[in-house]
Amino acid sequence: MQRRLTEADKAFIQRAVKRYTSNRVIFDALGNALFKTLTRSAALAPLIHSVKMRVKDPKHLKEKLERKIREKGRRGWGITEANLFQKLTDLVGLRILHLHTSQIKDIDRELQKCLKEEKYEKIEGPIAKTWDLEYKGYFQSLRITTEESPSQYTSVHYVFGASNDLNTTFELQVRTLAEELWGEVNHQLNYPKAHPAVACKEQIAVLARVTSSCTRLVDSIKRSEREHDLRKKRSGRRKVTG
Repeated sequence: MQRRLTEADKAFIQRAVKRYTSNRVIFDALGNALFKTLTRSAALAPLIHSVKMRVKDPKHLKEKLERKIREKGRRGWGITEANLFQKLTDLVGLRILHLHTSQIKDIDRELQKCLKEEKYEKIEGPIAKTWDLEYKGYFQSLRITTEESPSQYTSVHYVFGASNDLNTTFELQVRTLAEELWGEVNHQLNYPKAHPAVACKEQIAVLARVTSSCTRLVDSIKRSEREHDLRKKRSGRRKVTG
């Protein structure tokens, strides 16, 4: 059962949103700088499809604060005015989209290297949030921490800190294009509140399995491509030595 917001909670939320809005320029600058850093990386370019960036709308921040405080209370959540911009890690969010799962190993390496060179401090991650046992095993084989995802959300998460006037944090997600499809549909359907229709819940669960199958198919295509290229290369070597 969710708790009711007290007058003190409401006042805290109002102050938090006002402080964020008055400092919005800092978050916009951080988001734009990160977008340029990631899209201009020569090492990341061949590994990724695209990068998306967004800075949280104050209205959505208000809704999140209300929801979280109802669920946990300010004390239970551990949020204060002093740690506001460190606790709220998604005020600036970036998403890296790629084609197939095996790219995550190289993306993780180059991403962390790129952000370290720009003096961003890694606070958390990579953490793979997944419901698929096969992919869970794959992430674990790369020594990537996994978290169960009952909602069928799938993405690899990072949290980094930025050395600016507010010591802000930002969140970075890495997912395949197929996972992005599910994520966008689910977000429109279930955010900020879950849709009550049973049919929609069943269909979004089916979509999760369909998009997982799409990712598997792309993975298989890329494996077949690599195996074909390797056989061709070996065949060429035999002809030369023969």
